[in-house]
Amino acid sequence: MSLPNSFPDSSDARPTLAWRLRVSQVLDRHEVPDSAIIMFTALVVGIGAGLGAVAFRRLIDGVQSLAFDGLGPLLSGISPFHLLIIPGLGGLIVGPLIYRFAREAKGHGVPEVMEAVALHGGRIRPRVALIKSLASAICIGTGGSVGREGPIAQIGSALGSTLGQVLKLSDQRVRNLVACGAAGGIAATFNAPIAASIFALEVILGQFRVLYFGAVVISAVTADVVTHIFEGDLRAFMVPDYTLVSPSELALYTLLGTLAGLTAVGFTRLLYLSEDVWDKIRFPEYLKPAVGGLLLGVVGIVSLKIDGFPRVFGVGYDSIGDALFGRLALQAVLVLLLLKLLATVVTLGSGGSGGVFAPSLFMGAMLGNAFGQAANQLFPHTTAPAGAYALVGMSAFFTGAAHAPITSILILFEMTGNYGIILPLMLATVMSTFVSRLISQESIYTLKLSRRGIRLQEGRDVDVMHTVTVGEAMTTKVDVVAADMPLQQLADEFARTHHHGFPVLDSSGDLVGVVTIQDLERALEAGGAAELTVADFASTDELLVAYPQESMAAALRRLGIGDIGRLPVVEKEGSRRLVGAVRRSDIIRAYNRAIVKRGRHQHRIDGLQLGQRDGMTLVEIDIPVGSPACGLRVSQVILPEECLIVSLRRGRKHQVVHGATLLKAGDVVTVFAGCDCMPLVRQRLTGVPSPADDTMRGGVM
Repeated sequence: MSLPNSFPDSSDARPTLAWRLRVSQVLDRHEVPDSAIIMFTALVVGIGAGLGAVAFRRLIDGVQSLAFDGLGPLLSGISPFHLLIIPGLGGLIVGPLIYRFAREAKGHGVPEVMEAVALHGGRIRPRVALIKSLASAICIGTGGSVGREGPIAQIGSALGSTLGQVLKLSDQRVRNLVACGAAGGIAATFNAPIAASIFALEVILGQFRVLYFGAVVISAVTADVVTHIFEGDLRAFMVPDYTLVSPSELALYTLLGTLAGLTAVGFTRLLYLSEDVWDKIRFPEYLKPAVGGLLLGVVGIVSLKIDGFPRVFGVGYDSIGDALFGRLALQAVLVLLLLKLLATVVTLGSGGSGGVFAPSLFMGAMLGNAFGQAANQLFPHTTAPAGAYALVGMSAFFTGAAHAPITSILILFEMTGNYGIILPLMLATVMSTFVSRLISQESIYTLKLSRRGIRLQEGRDVDVMHTVTVGEAMTTKVDVVAADMPLQQLADEFARTHHHGFPVLDSSGDLVGVVTIQDLERALEAGGAAELTVADFASTDELLVAYPQESMAAALRRLGIGDIGRLPVVEKEGSRRLVGAVRRSDIIRAYNRAIVKRGRHQHRIDGLQLGQRDGMTLVEIDIPVGSPACGLRVSQVILPEECLIVSLRRGRKHQVVHGATLLKAGDVVTVFAGCDCMPLVRQRLTGVPSPADDTMRGGVM
C-alpha cells in the first residue's frame, strides 16, 4: 500500500521547504563537489558551536549570579538552609522543562548523541539544543554537581544534525556533522581543539576515518577561534610545571592508575544504581529533580565552601585548581572526593541535566592529590608534589569512566599545557583503562545504552543477543540426576531421554557438577562400573554456569569456551541453586526474540525520523475491548484525510491492511498520520481521548 503523496501544509513549513528546495537545486545545478559541501558545512557548524558554547557559558554565569548573588542575599536570614532552596528551585524548573519539551535533555547527554549516530542516522530534534542549553544552565547555575561538556556536546551535535536535515544530506553526512558539532562544542568549552576532535572520533563516532577527520578538525578549530574572539586565550587550569622526579615514581603512578580505574567503575555503577532507585520511586517524574535539588542542598551544607559557596556545587574548577597547586589538606580532599561523588550521583540520578566530565576531573584530582600526599609522606625525596598526582589522577579517572584514553591524555595536556608530566600521565591513563575494561566492558556512556538493549561497537549497534536475558530464554524444565545415582541407572537415563548431558545435584538440591555421555563412556571403559556413582566421574571443577539476569551473549561466549551444548542456570552469582538451563533450541528462540525486538525498535526509530522530517509520525495503537473500531472494517473507520492505517499485528503475525480488513480487540495497528491529528486518530481507534502531550511523543512510542 502506498503512503499518501501529500502532507498537511502549514504557514511555517512552506518557507522552510521552499528554501530547502532552492538550496538543493543550486547545489545540483552547479555540481558542487562533495568535499566542498563537507568542508563548508563543517565550518558553519564550527561557528555555530563556538557561538553556542560562548552563549552557554554566559548563560550559566548569569543563572549562577541570579541564584546566589541575587536570590542568596534575600534568603540570608535562613542561612545555611538557603542552600536547600536554591537547588530545589532549580530542579523545580528543570524537571518540567525536560519532561514537557525534550526528554533527551535529561542526564549527561553524550549517550543520546551516540544513539542518534548509531541508530537514527545522526538525526536529533532541533529543539534539543535549546532545551539542553536552558536545562543544563539552570541545573549548573543553581548548584547541580555536573559539567558543561556533555551539554555542549549535545548542543553542538543538535546544531550539526539540524543543518544536515535542513539541507537533506545523507545519513553519513549528518553523522559527520553531528561529530563536528560535538567536537566544536568541546573545543570551545575547554580550549582544546585537538582533544575535542579525538573525542568526537573516539567516543561519539567510535571510529577513526579520514572521511570524518578533516571535517571534525575544521569544526573544532573554527569553534576554538570563535571562542578566542569572545573569551581570549584562557586555559581551563593554570598548573605548575611538574616533572617526573625519579624513574621509581612510575610504579606509584601505575598504582594511582589502578586505583583511579577502580574508583571510576564504582562511580559509574553508583550513578546508574541511583537512576534505578529514582525510577522506582512513585513520584511525578517532573518533580524528582526538585527533590534531588533538596538532597543536593544537604550535601552542600556539610561540604567545604569558598566564600559560602559549596565546593561540590557546579563544575568545581576552583577546587580542582586548589588540588593542582596542593592547597588542600589530606582530610579535605578525601571529604571532597566522597561528597562530590554523592552530589553528582544525586543530581544526575534524580533527573538533572549536565555532563560527567567535570565531576570526573574533580574526583580524579582529589583522588590523585590524596595519593600524592600519602606518597610524599612515605617517599619525601623521590616523589613530585601532590599536585602532580592530582593532574595525573584527573586523566586516569576520566578514562576509567569513559574508556577514552587518547582523549583523556590529549585534553589534560591541552587544558594545562604541561608536557613535563606526560609520561606518568600516559602510563596511569592506560593502566586505568585496562583495569576498568577488565571489570566492565561498558563505559559510563555506553552503559546507559546497553541498559536499553543497545550495544555499540565502533559506533554501531551490534549483537542483538545482548537484548535478551538468560532468564527470558532458558528452559525451566530440566532433567537432572543425583550425585549418588549408580552408573548403570545413569546409562538407562541417557538411553531413555537421548540427552547428551545432565546437571548433577547433591542431596540438598544444589548443583555440584555436570555429567556427559562421554563421561559415562570413559567410566565404563575404566571398569568397576558396579561400584561407581555419578559423583565419582562427573565434571565438578571449573563448572560453567549462567545467571538469569545476564545477557544471552554472555551465555553464548561461555558455551563456546566449554564447547558444550547446554549450560546450567543458577539463581545468582555465588549460588548453586539450579533454576534452569540454556540449550541449543533456547539459543534459536532467543535469537528470534532479539530480532523481533530489534525490528520493533527500528520501526519506532523510523517513525521518529518521519515525524522530524515531515511533520508526520508512525504510531502503534492497541485496540482495546469495547473500542468503537472493534468489528469494523478499515474502510468503515472514519479517520482524518492525512491519516492511513498501514499495518496490523495480531498475535505474532503482521499483515498489510486493506479496506476490507476486519479490526478486532487486541489488534495492534500502525498508523501513519500528521502529528496534529494523532489525538483524534487515537480516540477513534480506542474510544479514549489522548493526553495533550501524546503528539509530542508519538514517534517514540
